[in-house]
Amino acid sequence: MRTHLLGIPELTRTPAVAVVIDVLRAFSVAAWAFAGGAERIVLASSEDEALELKDRHPGWLALKDGPPAPGFDAVNSPAMLALHDLPGRTIVQKTTSGTVGALAVADARLLLCASFVVAGATARLLRERGAQEVTFVVTGEEGRAEEDRACAEYIGRCVESPEVDAEPYLRRARHSRWAASLTQGARQGLPGIHPDDVRLCLQADRFPFAMVARREGALMVLRPVSAPVTPAR
Repeated sequence: MRTHLLGIPELTRTPAVAVVIDVLRAFSVAAWAFAGGAERIVLASSEDEALELKDRHPGWLALKDGPPAPGFDAVNSPAMLALHDLPGRTIVQKTTSGTVGALAVADARLLLCASFVVAGATARLLRERGAQEVTFVVTGEEGRAEEDRACAEYIGRCVESPEVDAEPYLRRARHSRWAASLTQGARQGLPGIHPDDVRLCLQADRFPFAMVARREGALMVLRPVSAPVTPAR
């Protein structure tokens, strides 16, 4: 499988198969939301759009980056999201990097959103779909985020072989600039960050599903998709 790692500013065309990576924290949050029973996640292009959708659908839960804000129900934190009633819910998510990256390649034939917690399942789905060429969209730091690059490389290796040691890739993520920033922010008690966030994001292959985004009418919707289990050798 041929792979390309591109930052959002480097995208010049829509790839046929795209995997959008945001480890800390958008697509880790999304995975934990699905594990908690959420039905779907609508990816919003702006905070205003997220609030408009919430206004039209009062039962939906609106989520954003940063500290709590009027109109939003939750922040982009896996630990804090767990405090909400999620089963059967629709979540509207707007983040600085992850949702932007997904919307930038919205017309891809196959669009997956991924992080370490769904990395193995993402690789299995790519293998099942017979992907020959995959563009990994590294959303953090304009394509330089070490945690996102490590996750992309891990998924790429897992497509080729189901027996890959995740630890070297997780180590890179744990020592990344953004992991350190979140850890420091949690110590300082900054709003919107929980001390468990980095730990919850850096668990390889925690969940058995991949996350597929596709257009549903006027909305870009992310849903969990079961990935085939690789038989033990």
